[in-house]
Amino acid sequence: MENGGTATRGQGIILFRMASQTTARTDVAAAVDALRRLVQELRASSVAAERRGGLSGAQLFVLEQLAEAPAASLNELAARTLTHQSSVSVVVSRLVKRGLVERVADSTDARRRVIELTTAGRAILRSAPATFQAKLIGALEGLSAADRRMVARGLRLVVQRLGLGERPAPLFLESPRSPGAVDV
Repeated sequence: MENGGTATRGQGIILFRMASQTTARTDVAAAVDALRRLVQELRASSVAAERRGGLSGAQLFVLEQLAEAPAASLNELAARTLTHQSSVSVVVSRLVKRGLVERVADSTDARRRVIELTTAGRAILRSAPATFQAKLIGALEGLSAADRRMVARGLRLVVQRLGLGERPAPLFLESPRSPGAVDV
């Protein structure tokens, strides 16, 4: 710095830019670190679910939702799991094949099929760990409305910049339907 320790206008701008770049880099590092922690916990939770009950974390999360109440439709279950109908359909089909969930005629309208747990599904759920997905949703719901909007907006922007916003997102760590697969 010249002039007796005071910065010139040009030097001040450079220092401001350097500080801004450092702050931006620190913010990016904090965001990436938080995402790593979330992904790591999602992965660990899913692995624990697979080891204890042979289910993915997503499958266990759907069982948890059905334990609260049967679903009148895939759309209702998708709303409860905060995902797209096509994503929850894949998971439900896998659970039906394993005999943990069944589609039964609605007692008030035989044309409709209700999705509910089987006895085997309830048994698996009793011995399974709580899902991280449910904890994550609870944590997000516990934020103030302004903070929830800020988190949602920021994540949507990141998804857009990565070009990932065009297709429905599967439930956490659940493989999407393979090409040519047919739902049960």
